[in-house]
Order: sequence, then C-alpha cells, then structure tokens
Amino acid sequence: MERLSLMTQNPTTRDLIAACRSGDREAMHTLYVENQRRVFSVAMNYFGGNRELAEDITQRVFLKLLVRMDFRGESEFTTWLYRITVNACTDEARKMNRFVDISGIFDLGSYGGVQQLLAESGEVSVVVQREISKLRPKLRVPIVLKYSEGLSYQEIADVLGCSIGTVSSRLNRGHQALAAKLGHLRGAL
Repeated sequence: MERLSLMTQNPTTRDLIAACRSGDREAMHTLYVENQRRVFSVAMNYFGGNRELAEDITQRVFLKLLVRMDFRGESEFTTWLYRITVNACTDEARKMNRFVDISGIFDLGSYGGVQQLLAESGEVSVVVQREISKLRPKLRVPIVLKYSEGLSYQEIADVLGCSIGTVSSRLNRGHQALAAKLGHLRGAL
C-alpha cells in the first residue's frame, strides 16, 4: 500500500479518496481537514445555529464517508459531500420531529419580543438564522447552500438533484417567506 505522502506533494481529491479507500489515515485526516468546515457550516445553518447538533452531524457525515467511501466520481466530490450533509440534516430533523415538538424552540414572540431580543443581543443575524431554520427543508436547503456556502444555481441543482428552474423557484419562495417574517427588521440594521 503506497502512502499518500509518497504519491504527491499536493494530492488531488481523487488521490485522497483513493488513499482513503486503501486505509491511509493521513489521507483520511487531510480529507477531513479540507472539508469539515463545509459540512459544519451547512449543518449549523440548517439547524439555526445549534452548534452541538452541527458538530454531531459533521461527525456522522465523516464517519459515514470514511467507513463507506462510496463516492463514484460521477460529480464533483464537494457536490456529493453536500448531498450527504443535506440528507443527514434532513434525517436528523425528521427524528427530532418524531420525538420532540420543536415548534416552540425558536418562538420569538410578538413584534415587541423581537425588538427586545435585538436590543439585548445586538445581532440581527441570530433572528435571521432562526427564521431560516423554520423554513421547510425544500426552501431552507437552497438558501443555506446559496448564501452560506456560496454555491451557484447549477451546483445547488446538482446537490439537490433538480433543475436550475426548481432551484430558482425555491430560492424565490424562500426569499418571500423570509421577507414576510423579517420585514419588521428593515429599520433594525
């Protein structure tokens, strides 16, 4: 078994994947270091800033990735990784909804309650992030991938397995839903 460090000074993602499949721990560590921020960021935004849950999802995604490494190379590695991450987040949200009523977790109360929260925390982003986390997954995921990860419409379409038109429509509906919920914040910035 040839070690990754002997193969190249700057291994490509394909080199890393091949080395991971042959059990190279250094390659596994490198793949994790290069990609864990992406996974964590999607999970963090998906769950409205819940750091513990985002860390748990990140661990699960990389455990699955390193145990099964079933990437076939039909798309970019990052597209495949985002897909696994979105699926893990969706699965976790389903589990949470099965056992716990989370409808009140992000309840910000009335208009006055939001203003008080803003005055206390000074962070509009907290309110925005929480409202994003309340969106249905079909609307939430494209928004997270677009604005948190900076993916293009085509890349989002590849991750979600849908057309660019569908991505555009979901982003538009997500924007409208957020505008309706966050319109009162226009003067708070």
